[in-house]
Amino acid sequence: MPEYLETTVDKFTFRVAQDRFYTPNGAWVFWMKPEATNRVRIGLADYLQQRSGDVAFATVQPVGTKLAAGERLAEIETIKTMVELSSPVSGTVVEVNPALDTTPEVINQDPYNKGWLAVVETTAWEAERAKLLTPDAYFSAMQAEAQQEMKQG
Repeated sequence: MPEYLETTVDKFTFRVAQDRFYTPNGAWVFWMKPEATNRVRIGLADYLQQRSGDVAFATVQPVGTKLAAGERLAEIETIKTMVELSSPVSGTVVEVNPALDTTPEVINQDPYNKGWLAVVETTAWEAERAKLLTPDAYFSAMQAEAQQEMKQG
């Protein structure tokens, strides 16, 4: 189980797992080393899934899809909005979370563990990892965004 950074804004508590990297828009990337040195698991950060609302459908690019960083990896449809998630890394989708077909709400219930979206075999992990945020950097950005949203109410 990962350790978490945690903050409460208004009546909402947001957690950031400390064992992975993040994109500014709220995707997490977990490097699956040592079992699979070029593979990463990708999912939605707690803040993004809470802000977006209850997940109704999750469509992830199928196994075998080759992606460049920034290309669409998944679409998450919630009761509030449609979230298009870009791939934070270049590579090939090698696994899609089978639970998403029947229980997409697992993204809301357990965003850092059972609610993952895909496993991607990366082609440029070292270079792309350098562009991702550390847990502390993402936590700071997320806190600022949450405070700003609360002020705009």
